[in-house]
Amino acid sequence: MNSIYALHETLEVHEIAAFKTVCMTKSKTMQALISDPELMQILQEDVQLSTRQLQELGALLSKATV
Repeated sequence: MNSIYALHETLEVHEIAAFKTVCMTKSKTMQALISDPELMQILQEDVQLSTRQLQELGALLSKATV
């Protein structure tokens, strides 16, 4: 079975997913330390957006074979 993506493209998507995971983890962790409601809302929105983006990246990676 051939990949629809070149190897370097697959590796770049992996790299983006890893970075996005770290960012989401930081946003989730910082929520425990935040008392400002506006900042809390921003962090919650970031986590929701990051979750959707990671799902999309996962779908891309499922089409790739390494």
